[in-house]
Amino acid sequence: MTAEQRAQVEKLSMNLARAALTAQGAIAEMALRQADRPAALSPDPFHVGPALTEVMGRLAAQPDRLMRAQADLFSRYLDLWQATLRRAADGTSEPVVAPAKGDKRFNDPEWAENPVFDVIKQSYLLTSNWLNGLVSDVQDVDPMDRRRVEFFMKMLTDAFSPSNFLASNPAALKEVMATGGESLVRGMENFTADLQRGGGQLSIAQTDYEMFRIGENVATAPGKVVFRNEIIELLQFSPTTEEVHKIPLVIFPPWINKFYILDLRPENSMIRWLADQGITVFVASWVNPDASLADKTFEDYMREGIYAGAAAAMEQCDVPQVNAVGYCIGGTLLSASLAHMAAKGVNPIASATFFAAQQDFSEAGDLLLFTNEEWLKKLEQKMDEGGGVLSGQTMADTFNSLRANDLIWSFFVNNYLLGKEPKPFDLLFWNSDQTRMPKTLHLFYLRKFYGENALAKGELELDGLKLDLKTVKTPIYVQSSKEDHIAPARSVFKGAKLFGGPVTFTMAGSGHIAGVINAPAANKYQHWTSDGLPATLEAWQAQAKETAGSWWPHWATWLKARSGKMVPARDPAKGPLKPLGDAPGDYVKVRS
Repeated sequence: MTAEQRAQVEKLSMNLARAALTAQGAIAEMALRQADRPAALSPDPFHVGPALTEVMGRLAAQPDRLMRAQADLFSRYLDLWQATLRRAADGTSEPVVAPAKGDKRFNDPEWAENPVFDVIKQSYLLTSNWLNGLVSDVQDVDPMDRRRVEFFMKMLTDAFSPSNFLASNPAALKEVMATGGESLVRGMENFTADLQRGGGQLSIAQTDYEMFRIGENVATAPGKVVFRNEIIELLQFSPTTEEVHKIPLVIFPPWINKFYILDLRPENSMIRWLADQGITVFVASWVNPDASLADKTFEDYMREGIYAGAAAAMEQCDVPQVNAVGYCIGGTLLSASLAHMAAKGVNPIASATFFAAQQDFSEAGDLLLFTNEEWLKKLEQKMDEGGGVLSGQTMADTFNSLRANDLIWSFFVNNYLLGKEPKPFDLLFWNSDQTRMPKTLHLFYLRKFYGENALAKGELELDGLKLDLKTVKTPIYVQSSKEDHIAPARSVFKGAKLFGGPVTFTMAGSGHIAGVINAPAANKYQHWTSDGLPATLEAWQAQAKETAGSWWPHWATWLKARSGKMVPARDPAKGPLKPLGDAPGDYVKVRS
């Protein structure tokens, strides 16, 4: 061994020791912080135990089916070993199993080019696909229990991917050797920093949080705060045209997130784009509630959010009605508010648009799995410990778990195994900027909508009034996204059929965020349009027309037809409501 080689070995050994000591110190500190929080160490944090027992019990009661499944797995492994032997003999063979489309875990060329890593990858895929298929095919069990076990099994098999372990990740091993172990030292330093930021709980960094400043390089559309109460700040944005449509637009985003998903950058800002179309744009910026607002109800958010926001915009623009948008949970609230308005005999909303919003929760996404009574009791306990609010980190963890490979494990590998810093990405900065949830509001929402599906059934009562969406005759535009995992298109379609007035339904490409925020200039994805609402989404898709690019222009044509004549553009600083400050306001800057 040369002196240079000895130096490299010594460097590697020292860095491995440093990395191990750093990790040990971080884990010890985490254990000390968690010592007074035994709930965090629950053996069944996802409350899947009873469902898993039922599913496994059904499998045990069908030994013939289990034997066939085991024989099928054995046969697949024989195929893999035969393919491996052929490759060793002549260097060529087709893979027995390949990663699913969009699976980025095995993108490194070594996963295919190196026979050892190729076998590790294919063995994992065979086993994980077999396990997931086994539980998804179980019969004679409660569908929700089966779905809960499917979700848990997917989380489990994703966690045990060979890409998540240093010894079986070729990219991480190459980085260790290339840097003499420095990559692992950096990785453990990142691990320690994430534990410290999470207060003893691991909060994996998804981007460079220091690079983004709200109001400076995100949420920069000019405007004024023209109204404020305990629940919202109402922002009016500056016009970019000399004339605007008479009827303004008021957007109610989800209160789980901050509004600036609509204004991340000038080139993809929906707010700026709407202003360029001659629309006077208002946006409700929801408060990031603390313990003092723990008792705020769904009715409070309706009255102080939807009703108050619409009334302030009408006063500011001197109009009897506004157009409204509800995004995600903001759309659910807007739907209930429209039914409430119908029951009261008032009509301040000229038209309503829904972005990825659900009214019928019978086929809602995987968030349904987090709404059984056992889970809600644990959630209530956690909110009580937090002063009556649910932390933003808890909400972020829940949403991240729905796409664990993209939002958890990819960063685990990048930050810890490769020792790299996450790249600056405004969308992930926004994604991490979650708001807290008031206990009363949040439990009502989960129980009444996800749990009981009360609005769709006509059983929801607000302020003593029973709500019926069939009484809503307001013109409706519904946007869904084909790959939405939070508000699935089928669920959104079922909700669209509940309204009593004219409904235009559109489906966009991509998912819950990219399907909505898709500026025309980007020339990305596609959308589908069709007249009428047949019995099923599949029937609608069969007759729908596909168009390349953003759905925004289609919506703008619909919206402008319901926005009245052109009038001189409105300066937010010169309306009847005195400006309370510049956009983006104060509420949006409160971190959880």
